[in-house]
Amino acid sequence: MARRLRPVGLDFVETAPVRLVFAREVSAAPEAVYRALAEDVPGWTAWFSAVTFARPIGEGAGREIRLRGGTRFVETVLAAERPERYTYRIDVTNAPGARAMLEEWRLAPAGTGTRVQWTFAADGTAAFRFVLDRARAGMGRAFRGAVTSLDRRLTRP
Repeated sequence: MARRLRPVGLDFVETAPVRLVFAREVSAAPEAVYRALAEDVPGWTAWFSAVTFARPIGEGAGREIRLRGGTRFVETVLAAERPERYTYRIDVTNAPGARAMLEEWRLAPAGTGTRVQWTFAADGTAAFRFVLDRARAGMGRAFRGAVTSLDRRLTRP
């Protein structure tokens, strides 16, 4: 059953009880990575294997996302600062035990490519926090695989 989460602001990325932070350098330029994240929302299904459905809503002010396994999100974009930051808050989800969630993508030049950092910030019941802590390694693998796939997609001739 989907339910509304507590609305949080940009500061939640630093203050959340659970913060999972992952980073990787890619060959693609920051502008290209930003476009893929913020402007080609349906394209997420082509490079992030956990994402099975993605579409912008509210003229790009939000997103509807479905993940493998059936988790669903309705999100509000909080920051779209080209080409450095793309942040969205999860407003509605069917994830059990979740109370608040926010994801932030930070992009920074790294040589001729980009350093991509993804922060997953969350709050929830003790059981929810426990599961997230145990999922850290799997989420890291999913992030690395997704960013590697995105980089291949953006840099292939």
